[in-house]
Amino acid sequence: MTIHWCGTGLSAIPGLRSLIADGHKITVWNRTVDKAREAVGDIAEDIRAFDLDAVAEATEKGDVIVSMLPADWHVPLAELAIAKGAHFVSSSYIAPEMRALDDSARTAGVALVNEVGLDPGIDHVMAHWLMADYRASAAYNPKNTLSFLSYCGGVPKISNAFRYKFSWAPAGVLKALRSPSRSIRDFTEFEVKRPWDAISHYTAPLPQPESFEVYPNRDSVPFMAEYGFEQGWPVKEFVRGTLRLNGWADAWSDIFAEIETLEGPEGDARIAEMSADLWKKNAYDDGEPDRVVLCVDLKAEDHGKPVYHKTYVMDAWGDARGTAMARLVSEPVALAVKAVMAHEIPAGVSAAPKDPKLVARWMELVDRLAQHLQVVDQLR
Repeated sequence: MTIHWCGTGLSAIPGLRSLIADGHKITVWNRTVDKAREAVGDIAEDIRAFDLDAVAEATEKGDVIVSMLPADWHVPLAELAIAKGAHFVSSSYIAPEMRALDDSARTAGVALVNEVGLDPGIDHVMAHWLMADYRASAAYNPKNTLSFLSYCGGVPKISNAFRYKFSWAPAGVLKALRSPSRSIRDFTEFEVKRPWDAISHYTAPLPQPESFEVYPNRDSVPFMAEYGFEQGWPVKEFVRGTLRLNGWADAWSDIFAEIETLEGPEGDARIAEMSADLWKKNAYDDGEPDRVVLCVDLKAEDHGKPVYHKTYVMDAWGDARGTAMARLVSEPVALAVKAVMAHEIPAGVSAAPKDPKLVARWMELVDRLAQHLQVVDQLR
């Protein structure tokens, strides 16, 4: 059984290196072979130039294809996996085109596992843990009013005037700022066209409580079903969002104003221009520690009185092991690969696991990767 690991960008390296160090048979595929050799050449024996036909020729039944490439490659690689009777793993969100492969994957008996990085990924596992804990508690009642918040963000460990630093090209961040979002606020669907129209503040229950600016991203609503919220439950709030340092919105106000005006090819060209400038001014220095904060919060109320309220909180930063972002994205991907190889994840398209045994394993890993991990009982 061979693991075909496609892509050796910064966020891919720790998980890839750990799989190689564990002795798994791995073929590393990258568009630039020299960059792959620079990243893992000291321990990887089989490094090849990425090409879809070449991957297809090398893939055999039972293998695992891992895509740490841009999102456009996920579906073609997943289709290849189905055709070859191989499995597929990625850290990215499940696109509609990926979801459409579910029946084919089940028929072929292969697992297409996605959303097993940081966000999405670790946040899902925390949510599954909280939902299981709530259902098992004396407070559980289908009539309780529920509020769910999940905020994750990569922020500079050493703050700067811009209130943000970049680990890779800023274009992706800039394009995401043009994306609408949908969430639940005050029992009602809440839609915004731009993140800066919905910025609020959230106090993370860290050992030293810390306030952040937060905003909803993407479409939170489908994740209610993913996390086990049942039809008919009263849901006051349901938000999956992004976390930033306080002062971020003010520091970025000129960027927001310009992004609002950009359209078409000229707009894309301007974003590329802005990205280059931001990278020059606000990239992490070599060896500078990054930081990742993740909080997943579930509260249940009975006629306005809180009866259950716990927050899973994580704080991690770069250290001798490398950046926090890279290890928190790629190490869970490596764990998912191992679970697939052990036939612990069923055939079909799925996101981060909700099986209690796998949830426990994921959180044990996160506890080793992060400097702080805690479930805070807000009612104590």
